[in-house]
Amino acid sequence: MEKLNRLAETLKKNGFRAVCCETREEARQVLLSEIHEGETVGIGGSVTIREMDILDALSGNKNAVYWHWLSRDNAAEARKLASGADVYLCSTNAVTESGEFVNIDGTGNRVAAMYFGPGRNIIVVGKNKIAPDYEAAMKRVKEIACPKNAVRLSLDTPCGKTGKCTDCASPSRMCNVTTIISHPPGARDMLILLVNEDMGF
Repeated sequence: MEKLNRLAETLKKNGFRAVCCETREEARQVLLSEIHEGETVGIGGSVTIREMDILDALSGNKNAVYWHWLSRDNAAEARKLASGADVYLCSTNAVTESGEFVNIDGTGNRVAAMYFGPGRNIIVVGKNKIAPDYEAAMKRVKEIACPKNAVRLSLDTPCGKTGKCTDCASPSRMCNVTTIISHPPGARDMLILLVNEDMGF
């Protein structure tokens, strides 16, 4: 937890709210306590959020949930609704020890909602997502997160077949939008839950 505690202090200095959680269940309870009854909830493409098993609790709290993973036939509309929700839930591909969130998206809906749109953001970060610096963060995204997501989505990309990034020009390429968030834009309310477990990709 020492590394998580140091990162939490850095994030707080950068203007984020940050809470360290020993387990994903503890993070789940903190996350749910932040969402008020009846609020709308948007969710980005996130294995981490899926692993937290929160949908039943949100339904019981009368929260409308917009998540394109639940609306395969109308994913574009779900993405739009999620971007205007009261609260947006997601993870990050990597976060540096200096407090920079590094992400690569295919359509850009997740990263856009992280810095503009919803009133509040909750970003859940497993300890496996922490990288020492920007170069290590990008290496993690290119060599771990993107290939695993390509396999999960059955994308016809080189990384989906070999597990290695070739900076391809495939029509299925998902490395289209790269962002770095170092401070909450416009004093946004961004809560970071740092979890002392490996979560997601």
